[in-house]
Amino acid sequence: MSKRIVILGAGESGTGCAVLALKHGFEVFVSDSGKVKQKYMDELDGLKVPYEHGQHTESLILNADEIIKSPGIPDKVDIIKKAKEKGIPIISEIEFASRYTNARHVGITGTNGKTTTTMLCYHILQNAGFNVGLGGNIGKSYALQVAQNDYDYYVLELSSFQLDNTYTFKPHIAILCNITPDHLDRYEYEFQNYIDSKFRIAMNQDKDDFFIYCADDEISVKNMATHKVEAEKLPFSYGKKLDKGAYVLDKEFNLIDNTSTNSTNQLTMFINDFALKGIHNCYNSMAAAIAANALNIRKEVIRESLINFQNVEHRLEYVATVGGVDYINDSKATNVNSTWYALESMDKPVVWIVGGVDKGNDYSALLPLVKEKVKVIVCLGVDNNKIHSAFGKEVDLMINTSSAEEAVQVAKRFANKGDVVLLSPACASFDLFANYEDRGWQYKAAVKNL
Repeated sequence: MSKRIVILGAGESGTGCAVLALKHGFEVFVSDSGKVKQKYMDELDGLKVPYEHGQHTESLILNADEIIKSPGIPDKVDIIKKAKEKGIPIISEIEFASRYTNARHVGITGTNGKTTTTMLCYHILQNAGFNVGLGGNIGKSYALQVAQNDYDYYVLELSSFQLDNTYTFKPHIAILCNITPDHLDRYEYEFQNYIDSKFRIAMNQDKDDFFIYCADDEISVKNMATHKVEAEKLPFSYGKKLDKGAYVLDKEFNLIDNTSTNSTNQLTMFINDFALKGIHNCYNSMAAAIAANALNIRKEVIRESLINFQNVEHRLEYVATVGGVDYINDSKATNVNSTWYALESMDKPVVWIVGGVDKGNDYSALLPLVKEKVKVIVCLGVDNNKIHSAFGKEVDLMINTSSAEEAVQVAKRFANKGDVVLLSPACASFDLFANYEDRGWQYKAAVKNL
């Protein structure tokens, strides 16, 4: 009798898992408590996989041998609690798919910067001619790629939610970009629980693997002492000379190759040549370069890749210059830390578009940057009271708006030639938009209509 796999969530990862599970002879059932996109229903119909949506039918779920859970489903929902009570193993797409590939994995996690770092790693590996797939929290379903392709490497962006239900997954290279408080509602409002989730990326690594981390991030460094990290540790730093990994000093990037005593094999370049600007992107570039070096990719390929990389959509994405004013789309900045990096990288006076669904934000870290760089704040959200309270004394003008189009029109009115209009909301988007992509697209459309 074949093993019964139940997949909770019929999105990109869920349907990909269904394809892979069928390929390996499992009996498959898919259940989604919400509405399922037509695209995924068509895929499941084509596979002849039974599925339901708008509900979770316990009799069809709690007889599973194993449950693959979408990362968006919290542990506190009833069906997960009941499955745990019955002792049914609950795993993630990452755990499931990694069982069926011999590929090497580069796994990237962290509160901020992981999408850019993932894309940059993938870009370097592609430029080096590697047979490589891109997945996890980005792009196509990892499970679907494992089912349909035969990649030698995968570069995976990994959220804490995806790592929570991994048990045997073992990346050859793990990158921990940084850790700041986020998603605490999913972690019983205990920061340490969230930190522990991030460190799961390293739990199965051994001495032949690599763990790349930010030496400037106190939380990461402190918790390395209490979490078992067996892999070779490779740090990166902005402003501090290191004897391994990579560092930036006096605007010069240094990638250290400890396998070579020949100084000509070391990579040195000015950060002004990086495609990605700002200190936060120096961190992302350093992490990706160390990973590439650990895979013995030629220094010249790494150098060229850092110079010619195109940034991801909605992350400090240049949109247009209109009337001498630059418009930047940073809609992916859904927390304070991401917005801090965005403001820090601005070298022109800023008209800042901010707001949305506040996730318990503490805006105090932004005050010095707002005081130094922001001339006008345009609030984009249903409830802007907390933003007014935080920044009302720091700027001369603060205006409420309730659509991307209105926000852009208002920003245009108060931006002068040589200024930058920055959408970097520091908040979730669900009060006015479907998601942060929708917010970014609407912003870009409004800019294009100026």
